[in-house]
Amino acid sequence: MNDKLKSALKLIVDNHLSDHLAAGVIGLEKEGVRTEADGGFALSAHPLALGSALTHPWITTDYSEAMLEFVTPATVGPEAALEFLDRTHRFVYSHLQDEFIWTASMPCILHCGEQIPLARYGESNQGEMKTVYRRGLGHRYGRVMQVISGVHFNYSLEQPFWPAYQQLLGDNQSAQDFINQQYFGMIRNLQRAGWLVPYLFGASPAVCKSFLCGKPTRLQSFNDTTYFEPYATSLRMGDIGYQNEKEFETGLNICYDNVQSYVDSLRCAIQTPCADYAKIGIKVNGQYQQLNANILQIENEYYSTVRPKQIPLGNEMPVHALLERGVRYVELRSIDINPYEPNGVGLHQLRILELLMLSCLLRTDSTINLQERQMIDANLRNVAHRGRQPGLMLQRPAGEVRLQAWAEELLDAMDSIAIVLDGAKGGHDYQSAVARQRIKVDDPACTPSAIILQEMQEQGEGFHAIGRRLSEQHQQYFCKRPLSAAQQKEFERAGQISLEQQLDIEAADTQSFDEYLAAYFNRKRQRISPLNPISE
Repeated sequence: MNDKLKSALKLIVDNHLSDHLAAGVIGLEKEGVRTEADGGFALSAHPLALGSALTHPWITTDYSEAMLEFVTPATVGPEAALEFLDRTHRFVYSHLQDEFIWTASMPCILHCGEQIPLARYGESNQGEMKTVYRRGLGHRYGRVMQVISGVHFNYSLEQPFWPAYQQLLGDNQSAQDFINQQYFGMIRNLQRAGWLVPYLFGASPAVCKSFLCGKPTRLQSFNDTTYFEPYATSLRMGDIGYQNEKEFETGLNICYDNVQSYVDSLRCAIQTPCADYAKIGIKVNGQYQQLNANILQIENEYYSTVRPKQIPLGNEMPVHALLERGVRYVELRSIDINPYEPNGVGLHQLRILELLMLSCLLRTDSTINLQERQMIDANLRNVAHRGRQPGLMLQRPAGEVRLQAWAEELLDAMDSIAIVLDGAKGGHDYQSAVARQRIKVDDPACTPSAIILQEMQEQGEGFHAIGRRLSEQHQQYFCKRPLSAAQQKEFERAGQISLEQQLDIEAADTQSFDEYLAAYFNRKRQRISPLNPISE
């Protein structure tokens, strides 16, 4: 076990902080594409019965009108978060007509390009900004790339933990500076160990051929409808999925040393013009094609597997929120939808993610130089494309290491924390979750990515066939379990309130969109009532 982790756990246990460590605050964000009965991408508008995608606290859209995003409240422990996600699915299914939610990260039966409808958020400047941002993403990367779905795991420790832990460490910084330092250490260690997430939970080893839109590919052909890679874990996290290649092309380097360096490097990207994006134009024939022609339109365009987060107030820029109030929670974004779980994620998986976050918080940390950054990126890419390949070696500063050996080190660290959490909560749930992951490390055939390919082979199914079959099974699972009258009323009330809030925002607009956009990017300190942040 890492010496710092061992020492930190001893301090926590000896000073009776185990209950605080076991009271992690968890929130989930889960995306899913509304799909027509034949498995094709839905072209219909976001159902009005679900409320306003602009202001609803729990049900919104991501890139497209058809791309649902469910957001759970922050709760103590994973059980409550998963239960709320389950209720949200049940409510939404009560209002879907001849559609189901696609139960995989990679979309299927895509009509390439402009036929994918952008998400719409009403007539307000705030809503228009969100749509223009998405239009810009489509021009820059293609609309098909933007409809990849995933699960985000948001994690923080209860506030009472921090002053007690800071005192135990003898740290004399301000309270928020200490919290920021600890969370950024967690983030850097999550980046180093991030390859473990697609190995254990990656579930996208195959894609529909329509996703490539006829482009040449190095992927192998599984059948007439499907591409795959035999040892892939998560093509979503590989070269055909989310990448920030422009970071290398422009020389830009997002720095995770501390809050200030992170904000400064993002600001640089937001303010630096890009010649390639200038060719798109900003306002063409009276319509905005993108928010600006800079390397990043806004911070959310920079894709990273993990982000420090603070809740913006109103239309406050996320970088301003971080500088003003520090890190509130950490968002892990590299999680594939598990097609075998109706909610896209299971309870044992959430417990492992919680343990991973804690192990990365408590272990030895250092800043990341360019050489290690390249190692981190290479490890993630290699595990995404060939994580189950026998003898796969990964890179770290001390030298190459077998994937299985490094995975066992990480699971050993998580197991030591699992003992503490199980002791505080009673039971063996966390240790049992770790034991389940050791089976996957010992035998890659037990990983979700391997199981999917094996089932496709045995059933003679391509990606579309297995995705549609499992999606329909999950649809039946939710429809057979209607909400109670009180729960249904709670969701309906939230939807009605969100529609009223959208109307209030639209009625309050006094600026033209040009003026609104200029003010958004020019303001340095924003004191706006907390209506709704610009989110990705």
